Amino acid sequence: MEILDTTEEERLESAQRWWKENGQSTIIGIIVGIIAILGMQYWQDYKHSQAEKASIIYAELLKAVDSNAKDNIEKLAIQLQTDYPKTDYALYSGLYQAQLKVQQNDTASAKQILTKIGESSNKELSNIAKIRLVRLMLATKEYEQGLELINKIDPASSASYSSNYDELVGDLYVALNRLDQARTSYQTALRNGSKSPLLQLKIDDLTAPERVESKK
Repeated sequence: MEILDTTEEERLESAQRWWKENGQSTIIGIIVGIIAILGMQYWQDYKHSQAEKASIIYAELLKAVDSNAKDNIEKLAIQLQTDYPKTDYALYSGLYQAQLKVQQNDTASAKQILTKIGESSNKELSNIAKIRLVRLMLATKEYEQGLELINKIDPASSASYSSNYDELVGDLYVALNRLDQARTSYQTALRNGSKSPLLQLKIDDLTAPERVESKK
């Protein structure tokens, strides 16, 4: 029978040496792992709790919007943005707050709010805010600024809104009396699947006899 290289006693001594050399670091590693798991669980529970609390306030905000309670809209929006700034409810509240500012003819504040939401990591809300901001610029005759804002938008993060931006570019070009460029932008919006009910009317208007005459 072949004799083994190590005896049971040698194996035990080897295990004891390994434990003396590595036991402490192993225990620390286990403790760190447990803390990390518990910490992650606590963070997830905390986020869920914050979202639940924010959703209750947001529901109150929607009621205030329906009843046009302007003071409550402002108060609840500020509460969400102050107490629950990392939730999407804070961003949504900003959209309503900006709308209220426009109604109050405070376009400067509305632009600030929409700009901040446009810089958020939520792609959907970011694009919605930017589209509203450009529309506001169109209304306040900041045509070049609106074009500049759209040109800076990352196509990869705004692909599902491309037709909205194309139509807005067309609107801005019309306002600047750059009609050929406007027509091209409208047609691009149409190709990109725009569902705007007014888009075809805008294209038709650019080919109306009076428009053609105006270019001569």
